[in-house]
Amino acid sequence: MNEITREKSKLGFVGVGYMGRPIAQRLLESGFRLSAYDRHRSKTEQLIPYGGTVAESLAELSSSCDVVLSCLPTDEAVLNIYKGADGACANAHRGSLIIDLSTVNPETSRELSRLGSERGLDVLDVTMSGSVPVAEQGALTLFAGGNQGCFAAAESIFKVIARKYFYLGSSGSGATMKLVVNSLLGIGMQAIAEALVLGEKAGLDRNRLLDVLSETAVVAPAHVGKLERAKKSDYSPQFPLRLMNKDFGLILNLAAAVGAHMPATRAAYEVNEMQSARGTEQDFSAVILQMEKLPSLDSTNKGRTRVGIASAKKGIMTGPADSDDTQRELGPRREAK
Repeated sequence: MNEITREKSKLGFVGVGYMGRPIAQRLLESGFRLSAYDRHRSKTEQLIPYGGTVAESLAELSSSCDVVLSCLPTDEAVLNIYKGADGACANAHRGSLIIDLSTVNPETSRELSRLGSERGLDVLDVTMSGSVPVAEQGALTLFAGGNQGCFAAAESIFKVIARKYFYLGSSGSGATMKLVVNSLLGIGMQAIAEALVLGEKAGLDRNRLLDVLSETAVVAPAHVGKLERAKKSDYSPQFPLRLMNKDFGLILNLAAAVGAHMPATRAAYEVNEMQSARGTEQDFSAVILQMEKLPSLDSTNKGRTRVGIASAKKGIMTGPADSDDTQRELGPRREAK
């Protein structure tokens, strides 16, 4: 397809939420013409000062654009805006490009690609690594699936919103890569929460502990800022806990489909789900709060396994097991939703 340029191409953007707003704003500030649609009109109106226009419907938006970008929270939301007589696929011009930035099941990305193909549209699933501050800086990392020629044609868009962008393969590959990355993101946050509680209960000063952890090589860049915010008890959402919880479900469903064993992911999901069930809109780093409020293990016998001489001679190391209280708090294992 032809290269997408600021001079000749008009963009449509659906979903002006946590990530959508800064991405759309950067595209406008870089000189792209952009019209936006969101079911909450007030969100799209935030883009007017930057030169954006507001579309009254999906049909209006998609029929007037060369590229439709979407950034939506769920698989259902993605399919709803593209399907049907009033959807984006039915109203977009043949030869238009769809770039879905949403984190969804890879099969949803493939279904969207099939829908687009039936209407003569090209579709890329381009997922993102990075939270709101990273999006505001235009420093996201992107993972793309779909036609490689379309990926190359859209490079002018990717350069504005991302520091790095990668082509992964056929449709669904970008979505798959995002779930791989977010499994590390979620497990890593859970590991930090556990390590923090270990240090606290062993007598280390909490703030000093967080400071030092942020300087170590074992804490990923995506988590460093979370430590500074935890010092201030700031768990306001940058990447909402409910979306991490949703992504854990997608990860575990994909694992079940392909036969991958992910015990650490399942354990992290259960803690995440407990904190998410509290109903407050928090950042996914709020799993720290969940771990800090769990009852302490008995420091004498209950909940501990002593290393015996026999097992030590065999080179077998055994460690502490969950106490009954902790297991009751975690609850039974669940299947992903």
